[in-house]
Amino acid sequence: MRIGQGFDAHCFRDGDFVMLGGVKVPHHRGLAAHSDGDVLLHALCDALLGAAALGDIGKHFPDTSGEFKGIDSRILLRRTAALIAEVGFRIVNVDCTIIAERPKIAPHVLLMRERIAEDLGLPVATVSVKATTTEKMGFAGREEGIAASAIVLLDS
Repeated sequence: MRIGQGFDAHCFRDGDFVMLGGVKVPHHRGLAAHSDGDVLLHALCDALLGAAALGDIGKHFPDTSGEFKGIDSRILLRRTAALIAEVGFRIVNVDCTIIAERPKIAPHVLLMRERIAEDLGLPVATVSVKATTTEKMGFAGREEGIAASAIVLLDS
């Protein structure tokens, strides 16, 4: 069995929604990024790649490549899952945390779990998504951006 953890953060920019967990969440700001800026899926990709000792998201999907400009992060997640399977691992479960003051995440959690489960070929019961704030501390607390962390368990 292998454990991997991932983290990602993006700052806010102009926009009217944020992508989180493959879900378009209405918000008065967007997230700055080369791709769609889905910090949750980026952290999850890093956790999966780390558990399999395959490097990180930047190695496989560099932000210097036009191929990934504006890409839907669900595509990156599905490609990451395929890489994990190619090297002989099976995803057991994933646990993700979104760190943000706003937008409110709770109304969107079930759909995030369903989309992640679909992309990874897992039962929804093995996918956890939750959110927390930093009680107004740091960049997330000042509402300058959003961060996410993820941990995964792989089996061979």
